[in-house]
Amino acid sequence: MARQWTTTAGIAITALLTLFLIVPVLVSVYAGLTVNYSRGVSAGFTLDWVRQVWDLYSDTVWRSLIVALLTLVLTLLIGVPGAYALVRHGGRFARTVEEIVTLPVAVPGLALALAMILTYGGAGAFRQSTLFVVVGHVLFTLPFMMRSVIAVLETIDWRTLDEGAASLGSPAWRRFIDVILPNVRPGIVAGALTVLTLSIGEFNLTWMMHTPMTKTLPVGLADAYASMRLEVASAYTLVFLIMVIPLLIGVQLVADLTENRKKS
Repeated sequence: MARQWTTTAGIAITALLTLFLIVPVLVSVYAGLTVNYSRGVSAGFTLDWVRQVWDLYSDTVWRSLIVALLTLVLTLLIGVPGAYALVRHGGRFARTVEEIVTLPVAVPGLALALAMILTYGGAGAFRQSTLFVVVGHVLFTLPFMMRSVIAVLETIDWRTLDEGAASLGSPAWRRFIDVILPNVRPGIVAGALTVLTLSIGEFNLTWMMHTPMTKTLPVGLADAYASMRLEVASAYTLVFLIMVIPLLIGVQLVADLTENRKKS
């Protein structure tokens, strides 16, 4: 009886907390679809604010998507082999490198952006390009990809698998592709989900690194909040959700398919 009461209380508390977090998002979406938020439902609903946001800021939506995908590709190319190398090497040196890689997460985004500007601000073409923002996002998200892969490597007997493939004459690069990658796929998918969500929603770092020609969706969202009427700013939130939610669902479906294949 006590166990059932505890379970019911846990579900109720979780539901209340979830509702507490979701309601503000729903209210913002509602505001972006109303003709006049102050007048409420009586004013009617419209998609005019969404159209206005798309006309003004559609470039930031596509740029955010491009930045997130490029960030994901680079973190995969750097983070997965890097994580394997650190686990394979081990020791104090590997721990030191891992701490250095993780440092950008502990440093405030504005400080990291300032360091990037001081270092590469003189490179005009690079400073004004979208690639400059991508590099900043890679520095910020790379630790999450590496930690996800390292966590999986530490739970499997990768050394035995690697030695078994080596005994069959497989070269190191082939063992990494054919043996290591399939076994760390859950960590890669989890890291990819984290990298995408962080990159798309990242504001502090991007706000300081962007130029008028490299504005991303969160920066445009802040501009809309500061300079537009409430309905337009709320419609921008709706556009943000329309872009992010399908992407997250897609990555989650890939994760589920990966898990099902592993079980079968």
